[in-house]
Amino acid sequence: MFEKIIFATTGTPTCDHAAHVAFDLKKKYNSELTLFHSMGMPSRGFSPFVKDSRTGENEYLDNDYTDWVKEELETYYAKQLAETEGVMIETSAGEPHREILRAARKKDADLIVMGAHSRDEEPGATRYRNVVGSTMQRVAKGAMCPVLIVSRPCTTCLWYFSNIIFGTDFSKASYSAFLFAYQLAKEIGAKLHLFHAMDMTSIHSGKAVSQEEIEAAIADARKRIEKTYVAKMADYDNYEIEVWEGVPYVEILKFARERNGDLIVMSHHTREVDPEDAVLGSTVEQVVLRAACPVASVNRPDKVS
Repeated sequence: MFEKIIFATTGTPTCDHAAHVAFDLKKKYNSELTLFHSMGMPSRGFSPFVKDSRTGENEYLDNDYTDWVKEELETYYAKQLAETEGVMIETSAGEPHREILRAARKKDADLIVMGAHSRDEEPGATRYRNVVGSTMQRVAKGAMCPVLIVSRPCTTCLWYFSNIIFGTDFSKASYSAFLFAYQLAKEIGAKLHLFHAMDMTSIHSGKAVSQEEIEAAIADARKRIEKTYVAKMADYDNYEIEVWEGVPYVEILKFARERNGDLIVMSHHTREVDPEDAVLGSTVEQVVLRAACPVASVNRPDKVS
């Protein structure tokens, strides 16, 4: 299913969990894996100096420095590289998200694997700020293929997945996320959970909502799931439909914990807008930060239709 994978890394411990997933995927699917690192931005326009994305130090960008960076990556991932044949290591200088996207387009990648943030910081407010407006957000926005975001240990890593959670808001982008979740569930024999969280507080702000109205809205959402998604799954019957009400990211996380979710799949934004104009939806941000399992962000049908 994944013929070409880009693993975007800084070569630091913050990417260790994502590295585990990337190398496991290569083994499982015999994929072409590219270990990619953006060395940093030129310090001044077309200056020959770059600010190293790992150390923050200014370095002279020449062949010696490039070779040194590759050697550092080879050393850092020596154990994985020794156990995995045919992994390519590539570097470039420039704005990290642009370089990652450029490499993915050049390789015609089927999947980008990356961590949720790029610097070794403690979880909390600082980490949250690091995600919002970060390389991860920009890659998720611009990628033509799914982006798998791994911020915590993943022991199964698509080898023994049994529960895939697809969270939908019924947007156009959500349909692309559904295609990815559905195809992956079929491929690895996992159960697909079609989940929708109704944000009742925003829909009926300032209005008391009766239980009858909530139940009617849930019934309508279930029918919409059946019409939009279940009708496209032919004879595939290893699925369930759930509709909960509340704060969307809270309900998705609660549902994923209850079902022992191995992967959460969502569209990268939550509004019916052009992907080029969209920003990472707050629901996805919160899910990425708090989920105990990897989160796949999908916003285009290019690699999943």
